[in-house]
Amino acid sequence: MGCSSCATGKDGQPKGCKNNGTCGTDGCNKLSVFDWLSNMELPQGMEPFNIVEVRFKNGRKQFFRNTENLSLSIGDVVATEAAPGHDVGVISLVGELVRVQMKKKKVRQDSAEVLKIYRKATQRDIDIWQEARDREDKMKVRAREIAIRLNLQMKISDIEFQGDASKATFYYTAEERVDFRQLIKEFAREFNTRIEMRQIGFRQEAARLGGIGSCGRELCCSTWLTDFRSVNTSAARYQQLSLNPQKLAGQCGKLKCCLNYELDTYLDALKDFPKTEVKLYTKKGTAVCQKTDIFKGLLWYAYEGDWSNWHTLTVEQANKIIKANSKKEPVNSLEEFAVELQQESKPDYHNVVGQDSLTRFDNKGSGKKKKKNKRKKKKPQKNG
Repeated sequence: MGCSSCATGKDGQPKGCKNNGTCGTDGCNKLSVFDWLSNMELPQGMEPFNIVEVRFKNGRKQFFRNTENLSLSIGDVVATEAAPGHDVGVISLVGELVRVQMKKKKVRQDSAEVLKIYRKATQRDIDIWQEARDREDKMKVRAREIAIRLNLQMKISDIEFQGDASKATFYYTAEERVDFRQLIKEFAREFNTRIEMRQIGFRQEAARLGGIGSCGRELCCSTWLTDFRSVNTSAARYQQLSLNPQKLAGQCGKLKCCLNYELDTYLDALKDFPKTEVKLYTKKGTAVCQKTDIFKGLLWYAYEGDWSNWHTLTVEQANKIIKANSKKEPVNSLEEFAVELQQESKPDYHNVVGQDSLTRFDNKGSGKKKKKNKRKKKKPQKNG
């Protein structure tokens, strides 16, 4: 947990605010930003930046203009402009870092997307907002039932109410175009509110719902990753990973974003390596690359027709043979350049105290019995 108020209680449940990730301290929220300029004062004569960043459900963030010059800080609940009505969110960032975030996300300060903040949320605003949030799970179950009854090839992944409970946004994923005109009519009749359908990708769905990855940590897209870059199977090939869809795919069903993390390092290391499709020509025969080890800088080649015998070469030796082939200089064989790998000596395991024996306790017990028997034999007998 990000703050002490969310520590675990005696019964294993989170204590404190009990908002499970939507607390006012903004310490355990998705995609939270650390304000490293919070302790610094502005130069004299410089006014504070009047645009703030507001966080909504599941990490959705927007920029809003503080036209009323309200005293806002991170964690404040505010009522913001929406179309129509108003929305309720939590301040996630203020000050000069908002300017940096807007530049990063390519949002201009005079853009029409930057709406304004009405006021700090009153207790009535918060009550209506919380009541609407409590309705979302039940609505999601009922909405999925209606979509299945209408035989629509779509998945409703999440529902988000507007702060004033006047509109509900349904987030869904679908592989093909969906005609949901009848669905909206039934939703409006069933839930008695304005309905907005918004299609998202499979990566965005995983980011909104969250989860645990195969590495054992929370998903990158739901904690710190803000942009989704395209991932190709070539990234797995460069890193010599097996092209197994079950291992390379994440919870979204697409290739894992982490395949791109070390790709640049591998590409830099492969600059010195010869291409695997380049053959080595010797007097003994033509050799084809079978395997490469980027970390050790080694390549394994085998003659055509003798695929079982591999010969180990370093990167410098392979490039030397290729250079000789380009000059049409004869090379006798790969054996002249082959490297003998020294096997790392592993320390042998010695059973010093006999702890690997399953019957070591039985032997000790039998020894005690024998000692007792000896003592009984040595006991003197009384004369009758």
